[in-house]
Amino acid sequence: MILPKERDPRFITIRRGGTLTDSDHRLLALWAAICAEHVLPLFEAARPSDPRPRRAVERIRAWARGEITMSESRAAGGHAMAAARVLSGAARHAAFAAGQAAVVAHVAAHELGAAAYAIKAVRAAAPAAEAESAGRLECRWQRAQLPEPIRALVLDDQRSRNEICWSVFDC
Repeated sequence: MILPKERDPRFITIRRGGTLTDSDHRLLALWAAICAEHVLPLFEAARPSDPRPRRAVERIRAWARGEITMSESRAAGGHAMAAARVLSGAARHAAFAAGQAAVVAHVAAHELGAAAYAIKAVRAAAPAAEAESAGRLECRWQRAQLPEPIRALVLDDQRSRNEICWSVFDC
């Protein structure tokens, strides 16, 4: 589980009663896409002919540009997560990262799911003795990609949800 039982109003759009602006929602989506795309090669090495996770990343970017609907992006996320379910290890986590990224259009708080699954993918791909270190490096890389307008929000979200996200944000 990566979502808290009670939704944080900072991740609910203003029109739905929260405080998240549309521009910050798009930035969260694009950051999630960056995190997921960074580990997509781990999925594609295992399933080179399966386009679903890459398509999910493309769809969330298209949503952020206003080219497709939330439902179209969310559906692509579901397809990427279906691709993940039949796998294990790094490939599975990479596909889940892509799926989580695509559903940020629907629920902004999935941004942390994309990042957490990407870190899990990197850990799973590394030799056992290097897994924790590889995960910390990925976490730091992700943080370096954060756009300034959402940086404090995401870092606070990582602190508050770290435990339910497998403690991957201890970096």
